[in-house]
Amino acid sequence: MNIDRMEFIAWMERIMERFDILKEYVLNIKKERQSIDGEELLDNQDLLLMLKISHRSLQRYRSTGKLPYYTISGKLYYKLSDVHQFIRESFNAPIRRTKENPRQTPPSKDR
Repeated sequence: MNIDRMEFIAWMERIMERFDILKEYVLNIKKERQSIDGEELLDNQDLLLMLKISHRSLQRYRSTGKLPYYTISGKLYYKLSDVHQFIRESFNAPIRRTKENPRQTPPSKDR
């Protein structure tokens, strides 16, 4: 099967047009994401993927009040700014090591 250059170019142009249509579609979906007061809302699945945590951990953060959430029509949502604040508060600073004690090792349990 031989395809001449002009036919190949025509096929590629049609493919690129479809990519452009898909790009517009994806951008429109992104604009339509749920938001409140102009701020993006994330659902449980978004947060589980973003933070790489389990359902139980997310439930614990909610119940302890560490992560504020909102219920809309029985579904839980989180403001993106609240999630960023939660991450900042949960971030642990690295342990400083001194020259004399380069490693902080727990005492051994020799008995």
